Amino acid sequence: MITLGIESSCDECAAAVVEDGKKILSNVVATQIPFHKEFAGVVPEIASRKHTEWIYGVVEEALRQAGKTPRGIDGVAATARPGLLGSLLVGLTFAKSFAWAMRIPFLACNHMLAHLYAARLCEDNPPYPYLGLLVSGGHTIICRVDDFDTVEVMGTTIDDAAGEAFDKVAKHYDLGYPGGVYIDEAAKKGDEGAFDFPMPNLHKGEHQFDVSYSGLKTAVINQLEQFRRKGKAGEINVNDVAASFQKTAVEILLRALFRACQSSGIKTVVSGGGVAANSYLRRRLALQGGVDCVFPPPELCGDNGAMVAGIACQYFLRGESSPLSETACARVKEFRRRYP
Repeated sequence: MITLGIESSCDECAAAVVEDGKKILSNVVATQIPFHKEFAGVVPEIASRKHTEWIYGVVEEALRQAGKTPRGIDGVAATARPGLLGSLLVGLTFAKSFAWAMRIPFLACNHMLAHLYAARLCEDNPPYPYLGLLVSGGHTIICRVDDFDTVEVMGTTIDDAAGEAFDKVAKHYDLGYPGGVYIDEAAKKGDEGAFDFPMPNLHKGEHQFDVSYSGLKTAVINQLEQFRRKGKAGEINVNDVAASFQKTAVEILLRALFRACQSSGIKTVVSGGGVAANSYLRRRLALQGGVDCVFPPPELCGDNGAMVAGIACQYFLRGESSPLSETACARVKEFRRRYP
């Protein structure tokens, strides 16, 4: 089955063609970073306008690279939730129009489930169940995954998402946008032991698998001198700040994740989302004994159409599709929260 996937939930205008939910025939991503860089964050109005300008050309290029015509597509999908409402509507409307014109099935896709599916587009295809680690600018979720669309949330952030914390720290120290990439690069040149930043006290009851980044963000931005380690006096090195922040941010995440592994008895972790491309997170998980970690390649960690097309194919093969009356939703609504 040949599926066309369209992703427009934020500032990446993306389309891809995937065969049988596994083989990527094309994966085109048009980034809007240059248009948002001066604001150090995504401007929703600019994002939706650029999607409107680019969507036709991006889909056309995805079809060209895959060697397909519109009539060679068996089903089409687009991200419907969560995300920026205006951006979502562009991709969703295009996909519905494509499906109507070609008389093929259409699927409104959950962006977070698609990120979890991204690893299944690679050769290393872990069996269910496993734990999912979703880390992006808008979401930080630890969950149990029993099937491509059967997910139970074990833990999440009680305030800021991990990616949001990276972006805000990078903005404060003028490291660049998007923040996660620049902090990762700066950290490679810094001393992760220069600052002893605080870890949130979330270790009991219903919050034992949750994370929090507001305290860390405040410490790094507003209380830096308070957490400088003894013997590290002198001019502040921004690379040291980046390295120490990144180390603490990742440790906060992994502390909750390893608790979830111990509680569930599941030792396989599949990660997804833009922060999953972080080199320190990947290295730290690779060195963790007793846990098998699966990461998509970096190009499938960020927003892309291949993950949308891939998971949509599974629905289509099951005989499921969405009505053309389906609309966009800024927030996710399918995930359920459970406590052990």
